[in-house]
Amino acid sequence: MDGLLLDTERLYTLAFDEVCSRYGKKFTWDLKGLIMGMRALDGAAVICEKLELPISPEELTKQAAVLQNNLFPTAELMPGAKTLVCHLIKHCVPIAVGTSSLTKMFELKTSRHKEFFTLFHHIVRGDHPEVKNSKPHPDTFLVSAKEFDPPACPADCLVFEDSPNGVTAALTAGMQVVHVPDPQLDPELTKSATLVLKSLEDFKPELFGLPAYD
Repeated sequence: MDGLLLDTERLYTLAFDEVCSRYGKKFTWDLKGLIMGMRALDGAAVICEKLELPISPEELTKQAAVLQNNLFPTAELMPGAKTLVCHLIKHCVPIAVGTSSLTKMFELKTSRHKEFFTLFHHIVRGDHPEVKNSKPHPDTFLVSAKEFDPPACPADCLVFEDSPNGVTAALTAGMQVVHVPDPQLDPELTKSATLVLKSLEDFKPELFGLPAYD
């Protein structure tokens, strides 16, 4: 969801960069690439370890959340997101969201786009009881597949992701994955996906046996 449907990855960067700068550290894109797709606390643990911050992951998450509470409600939909989702709904293609965001943060991020998110059959968040491990583990996507009615076979699922951890999770789940990475992401981290696009606007549904755009 973050960085794919909603322009929230940019906001994450602003928040973490601000907190890290308080301790004389820089939140780089190399580091961001490692944590994208993870649950907040898991990502914070990686940041604290890599930058040797003198605070706990819990404290980093707490400080970042103060900034995120103001930033996240401003999030816009990413280019092509609404067009693609509405197209799939029009053609009765079942779709879901699988996000590492916990419910509280999910509600904050989507506060301006509630109607849009009602279009999805279901939404699996990071605090779903069956999601024991966050991305790059496959739990999120396997639970998402199971919650369709009837449950979907993983091999029949197509995942859209912006993060390397999400791509790994999808592939581990036995699914195909379209990677839409931020242009600042190391290209080496995009090579395992089924397909790599610059934007959701570039997606051609017919490549995966889906109805083409009108």
